[in-house]
Amino acid sequence: MPRSGPLEPLLLDIEGMKCGGCVRAVEQRLLALPAVRQASVNLVTRTAWVALDPPVAQGEGAPDPLPELQQSLAGLGFQASLRDTSGPGLSLASRQRERHWWNHWQQLVLALLLLLVSGVSHLAPQPGSFWPHALVATLALAAPGRPILVAGWRAAWAGLPSMDTLVALGVGSAYLASLVGLLWPASGLPCFFNEPVMLLGFVLLGRFLEERARYRTGLALEQLAALQPDTALLVMDGGPPRDVRVGGLRRGDRIRLLPGDRVPVDAVVLEGVSALDVSSLTGEPLPQLADPGVEVGAGALNLQGPLLLEVLRPGSESAIARIIQLVEQAMARKAPIQGLADRVAGRFTLAVLALALATFLFWWLWGAHLWPAVLQPVVPAERAIHGSHGLLGAGAPSPLSLALELAIAVLVVACPCALGLATPTAITVGTGLAARHGWLFRGGGAIETAAALRTVLFDKTGTLTRGRPLVTAVVPLQGQESTPEAPAPQAPAPEGAGEGLTPADQLVQWAASLEASTRHPLAFALLQQAEARGLPLLPLETADTLAGAGVRGVIAGEAFRLGRLDWVLPGASAQARSRQQELESQGATVLALARGPELLGLIAVEDESRPDAALVLQQLRQLGFHVGLLSGDRAEPVRRLGARLGLRPAELAWEQTPEQKLAAIVQRQEEAGPVAMVGDGINDAPALAAADLGIAVGTGTGVARDSADLVILGDRLEGIPQALELASRTMAKVRQNLFWAFGYNLIVLPIAAGALLPSRGVLLNPPLAALLMALSSITVVVNALLLQDGLRLRGGSSGG
Repeated sequence: MPRSGPLEPLLLDIEGMKCGGCVRAVEQRLLALPAVRQASVNLVTRTAWVALDPPVAQGEGAPDPLPELQQSLAGLGFQASLRDTSGPGLSLASRQRERHWWNHWQQLVLALLLLLVSGVSHLAPQPGSFWPHALVATLALAAPGRPILVAGWRAAWAGLPSMDTLVALGVGSAYLASLVGLLWPASGLPCFFNEPVMLLGFVLLGRFLEERARYRTGLALEQLAALQPDTALLVMDGGPPRDVRVGGLRRGDRIRLLPGDRVPVDAVVLEGVSALDVSSLTGEPLPQLADPGVEVGAGALNLQGPLLLEVLRPGSESAIARIIQLVEQAMARKAPIQGLADRVAGRFTLAVLALALATFLFWWLWGAHLWPAVLQPVVPAERAIHGSHGLLGAGAPSPLSLALELAIAVLVVACPCALGLATPTAITVGTGLAARHGWLFRGGGAIETAAALRTVLFDKTGTLTRGRPLVTAVVPLQGQESTPEAPAPQAPAPEGAGEGLTPADQLVQWAASLEASTRHPLAFALLQQAEARGLPLLPLETADTLAGAGVRGVIAGEAFRLGRLDWVLPGASAQARSRQQELESQGATVLALARGPELLGLIAVEDESRPDAALVLQQLRQLGFHVGLLSGDRAEPVRRLGARLGLRPAELAWEQTPEQKLAAIVQRQEEAGPVAMVGDGINDAPALAAADLGIAVGTGTGVARDSADLVILGDRLEGIPQALELASRTMAKVRQNLFWAFGYNLIVLPIAAGALLPSRGVLLNPPLAALLMALSSITVVVNALLLQDGLRLRGGSSGG
């Protein structure tokens, strides 16, 4: 059916991917479709992030592109389904267990049975008949081996050979050669039916071990999902609370939260007072006070008293649901370095097929004749142990059997699993760990960029400061100053003011009414001051915010401007400018208010620095970053803040418009390489988007968070250096994994092709090749999992 609403990327669950070649095949098939503009596939999570082409997908009456995507991938043997992000269930763990674990346990049992049968067959003397072995091999290929053979054939037929193609060729060629040798002895082909049986057993065992190790990469995301309970206590009129599914809650429902329970959905407190532990979501170690009127997010733990809550957003729209969706999409979006590995893995399979063919031809036609000693002497039939060669294929009696065995070993040992897993395992573990600690990266590309940073620039208001400034002085037009602690004496109200208001009160009332239409941090100070003075807000007819300058609007038919003095009234008197400079010298930010061409007064506002700001800047310097401050505020407040935080004068920039911030970022990029910008607020959205890595704190506006590549949840900056260090360590694991994956193939492939056979007598038989192939993949996954232990040992968590 047609789609409605804004176009969003699709997140698909893909079944059947085994290696980097599969990833490349899925991406190529998706990108070949006209409705797809961009596709990114993650082998670890088996997901595909698909960006649709708006002209194709949003045309009038355009069909749903999902069936076409599913049908196209089904032609390659991959089953695709749309990830359901609208339902209440966030049980990622149960979803994975349902899909995978029963099948993998079956594979483990079958693998062990195959290895047991094959081992017994090797040790039991044979009376010269291979029919029982042929029967066992046939059953092995028809039952546990059938999915591999089918998937390998489909991939080869589509022109995109995969790991299953290599395994299927190895198993199938060994089986067919043995079958021909059994039915037609004159052909001279060897009979080694146990080879395909053992090869299948090791492949299935390796896949189970690999999946078991890979399962741990998603534990961080599962722990996030576990923060949302399955049920809630719904309060009914005239009756006791009823236990209901969280998915059944709707906006406006009332729920009871008992001590020890987690908040099931985003809600607002109606009754009760308690403390909430939000460390699992934001890393904030201090409890959050919850009293009537306070909004609480899903996943927070109630520590003290019972609360009555009203649902604001249902389960699928809650904060924890949005975090999980963001992390899942981030895991599906690969880092640029992963594209290289996937491209290599996709072409690597073709290279392995060519090498296997060359190996077969060389040892069949020339190798065994050049080095006759590599052939195993023929053993009398009465002393033979399964066929015409010894234990685990330790030798071969003829050039044809030796060539076939080595070619099969090449096919199996070089399956590009480790290449395909090298990057996504580390990225998935790093993204999940970051999410557990309240640091949300938008994909592997953001992690790779964060690891390459050299400079971190900060905004001032709401970022290095609390963003909750206070009014410290009010200077009416007449020059009479009034402080919040000591309001000016009562005086007749100016025209348009409420009865009995002083000039200072009227000035605050007008300014607060204008700022009520904005979300700038300075607005909070004015609104708080108006509330403290008991001043009602005046109706605002129109309002317009000019980023970096101020706000203008119409109250009672008169035009007002509030903001920087140079913008509010460029021709202000020398007396007004002198008073402004005096207030700024004390560290305050000064707002000017004008009605038409008339300057009404000045309001001084001061903002405290965050308690952890100085420590964060020091930690960033210790990690080797250059730091700086870009602020739209006046020079004196910026200098005073810089002095308190240990910033040098050369690292400070003030009175920066959004355009000047952009220019400063571009200049830093040209001089010092990749730049991160940490901001909060509408003014910072362009700078966040222009920086190589935009970082937004969790208390920022929605625009800032949408523009950011890294979101730090909570109200603490110390997550920034920790997140950047985690990104650096994640990319170190990626490079280690890629080094291992490439190095493994460079070392093992020549050995499998028989490079050491003439000089050292080393023969890598197919079953052993299958085991080495599995161990290479497991090594990559386990190395990525060491990120978790390293983070715990270093104490890099601030919570969670």
